[in-house]
Amino acid sequence: MSAAIVALINAKGGSGATTIALEVARGIRRAGGHAAVVDGDLSGRRNVAVLLDAARAFDSERAMSVCSVIERDGITAVELTDSLDNSFMLRVDQVEALVERLSPGHDVMIVDAPTPFSAPVRPFMARAARFAIVLEPNLLGTAAARTLVGDLAKFGVPLSRIWLITNLRAGRAEISSRELEKALGGSVIGEIPVRGDRNYARAIDALAKRIASVPHEPPLPTLRPASGSSNGGGVGAPVVPSGFVAPEIKPARGPKSNDRRDRLKAEVHEQVTKRIDVVAASRAHTDNQKIAELRAQIGDTIAAVLAERAESVSLEERAELQQEIIDELLGLGPLEDLMRDPSVSEIMVNGADTIYVERSGKLTMSDRRFADERHLRTIIERIIAPLGRRIDESSPMVDARLPDGSRVNAIIEPLSLGGSTLTIRRFGTRRLTMDDLLRFGSISQECIGLLRAMVEARLNIVVSGGTGSGKTTFLNILSNYIPNTERIVTIEDAAELSLNQEHVVRLESRPPNLEGRGAVHIRDLVRNSLRMRPDRIVVGECRGGEALDMLQAMNTGHDGSLTTLHANTPRDALSRMETLVLMAGFELPVRAIREQIASAVDAVVQIARLRDGSRRVTSIAEIVGMEGDVVTMQELIRFSQRGLDKDGKVVGEFQYTGVQPHYLDRFEEAGVHFDIRDLAKLQSAGTLW
Repeated sequence: MSAAIVALINAKGGSGATTIALEVARGIRRAGGHAAVVDGDLSGRRNVAVLLDAARAFDSERAMSVCSVIERDGITAVELTDSLDNSFMLRVDQVEALVERLSPGHDVMIVDAPTPFSAPVRPFMARAARFAIVLEPNLLGTAAARTLVGDLAKFGVPLSRIWLITNLRAGRAEISSRELEKALGGSVIGEIPVRGDRNYARAIDALAKRIASVPHEPPLPTLRPASGSSNGGGVGAPVVPSGFVAPEIKPARGPKSNDRRDRLKAEVHEQVTKRIDVVAASRAHTDNQKIAELRAQIGDTIAAVLAERAESVSLEERAELQQEIIDELLGLGPLEDLMRDPSVSEIMVNGADTIYVERSGKLTMSDRRFADERHLRTIIERIIAPLGRRIDESSPMVDARLPDGSRVNAIIEPLSLGGSTLTIRRFGTRRLTMDDLLRFGSISQECIGLLRAMVEARLNIVVSGGTGSGKTTFLNILSNYIPNTERIVTIEDAAELSLNQEHVVRLESRPPNLEGRGAVHIRDLVRNSLRMRPDRIVVGECRGGEALDMLQAMNTGHDGSLTTLHANTPRDALSRMETLVLMAGFELPVRAIREQIASAVDAVVQIARLRDGSRRVTSIAEIVGMEGDVVTMQELIRFSQRGLDKDGKVVGEFQYTGVQPHYLDRFEEAGVHFDIRDLAKLQSAGTLW
């Protein structure tokens, strides 16, 4: 007797399908049966391994095959892949053989199947007797489950095969089981209370008994596994907005799309996934030779498809189709065109239908579109999965980076009410230098001389500015003046800094895992860096309690450290640093904090994005000391704005306040040449502080 297969699917991320799958398998074991649990997530999260504390066991059993099977707690646990990279080597025929091998020895196989379903999971899906949707009984959970039921129905799954399992993770039900059945059409077969409830074990055992008794059903014809040996799926595979096989591809270019073209693109896309090794293609996204080979294969496929059609397609349209399909296979879909545009400095996705871009500091709306919300979520997953990060209902915000160093932030429902949002801040392919800033008018030659002397003399510098003002870029440029003989430790949330020196140690914080553990914060890295014998510590941005650790590092022999923070003026930067120190959780007197700041921070460089979109250094100020309870500063250089010219560009000049820098002695002691007469070449300005 072969095992029946039940697919457990989260209606929304974090609904608890993996936990329920394992608990049900244990319940079947307690009743004398034998169950297998299959981790169908190909993103490398290893949910089943984490919950079973069995990562090492899986790894030791993984020989030549990507799949790994172990026995744990009386159940069979299957991990289809341990990482995103290995998922690209997973073949459908391997999974077919695994299903055939496991089926005779088990009463039921429970598949934890995240959506969208990739090709390697389809051998299980095609044989599934039931599709159990795990949801929280509230409005958000019900809405997500309704969408999933509709997707299943499109691919021939009847309501008779759809089960509902409610999971009271929030502790109470907003919607009753009867109301859920009426709204969704499926049958509620289990109501799981919060863990720790006295009825929890009883509910799990009842659900296990129901799942163990599921009858065998014939395979659904529309869900039969894809033929051939290639994966055809995986995180890096063609975007499948919903369901098990590639549906009709919806327009991704907004006004430029048309029905004929979209039908043609969908047909070509389907043929490509059948004829081409998409797995190898997905792994080759940085290999120009492989991309050229793939482009030729897609060109041949397009020619073959068009040969069967009476209508003609221009060479331009054919090339455009070819590029779009490659973008879907290898890249970020509709964002790829924008990523190739060197004039785009920021991409802001406000839901699937709205994409804004920034060019030269100005925002404009793009005509690019995602097919739907699921398409956008797939692209977000594709970005964060290689970094070992996650985004779901329990962790709906994430920071990440792209291979080119671009900074990525994503936030999804329920925090983002209008659909998932994605923000990509790009850093140019060519690293900027001070000469570039000088050419742009962002700084003057006299300012450069002063800043160079400050860095070489090992002054502690804070780069201050608003969001998008260019703080990180400027910090990168400023770091060029650090001697190549020094050991530098960089610490960031999402690695963006790219220093030219040879002796650089890059550290990056880590978010918590699925169990809420294992987080490594900036504070932890700053403290640890002190034991790494750094000559300089560069913190990408101070935004919390790490400010206290940074000040202590600056005050304990680690001169020449650099960091950034958000503030509108140099004086505001000091006030914000006070606030950040208090966030460390120590009840320190304000005067003690200010004394720490006055003795640690030597200079504040203020940067701003002006109304014409340009970015400029607007002030260079040094910290002098304390007068009473006040930290005293003096401004050395400021940018004085006089208005706008006829083209709307900001007009102004850099002015010297006439104050002699307090750190001239430090320059001389460090052997750094600096001629104060260079500053006198700037137009004179009155002193503010």
